[in-house]
Amino acid sequence: MKTSVLLLGMMLVVSAEAPAQAPAPTRHLVYEFGYNTNAASSGQGTGTLTVEISGPVADGGVMVSGTDHWWNTVRPRATNTCEVYPNGNVTCSERPFAISPMQATLFPLLGHSFFKGLGAAGTGSWQQTYKVYAALVPGASSYAGNPYTWKCVFNLHGKGPIAGAAGSVLIQGTGTLEQTSGRYLKATSKQRIAYATSVTVPVAVSDIRTYVPQTSVYSNAMVELKLIKDSQKH
Repeated sequence: MKTSVLLLGMMLVVSAEAPAQAPAPTRHLVYEFGYNTNAASSGQGTGTLTVEISGPVADGGVMVSGTDHWWNTVRPRATNTCEVYPNGNVTCSERPFAISPMQATLFPLLGHSFFKGLGAAGTGSWQQTYKVYAALVPGASSYAGNPYTWKCVFNLHGKGPIAGAAGSVLIQGTGTLEQTSGRYLKATSKQRIAYATSVTVPVAVSDIRTYVPQTSVYSNAMVELKLIKDSQKH
């Protein structure tokens, strides 16, 4: 009996010294998207991408969940959850390991050090290297293949403030994406990013991606994103 009382007392002391942690903060973003068309509120190839950001987690990344809801469909696609690291690395380690074209464009840009080369005046040039481990969902298809690692290298150039868009600067980027296993596919990418320095997220993105060698009309893809809701913007 004395032993049980002693153990209970020790448990109470430990509980008092280690209070429950508060839930991690969450940020909620909504983007209109266009796939092979301009981002818009309606029309073929358009929809909304809802993003939830939670963290940070122990290794310094944040958990990012993305859900695509295509225009004129009844239900949204399954939510994909991946870890995004400060430099833009993306790891989708839970089945189906999936990431849509819109998420593949946006998720790396949510790494909090991705735009580290941007100067106070909104100018600067730097190279950003990161990896994406995911099963890329081709186009509007809901089928995801096997996960592979893609090495991505981008040269980014800050062009300064955007006229008429207070607090946003233009960043132009050109890069390569190289699959490091499997079919060893390659792609080039040209991006234009309107980045809001005050809220530290992209407010608009254009990403034109070309897979090489080109084998069909599906070797080219364009993604456009436009931020329409941010839980941290007042």
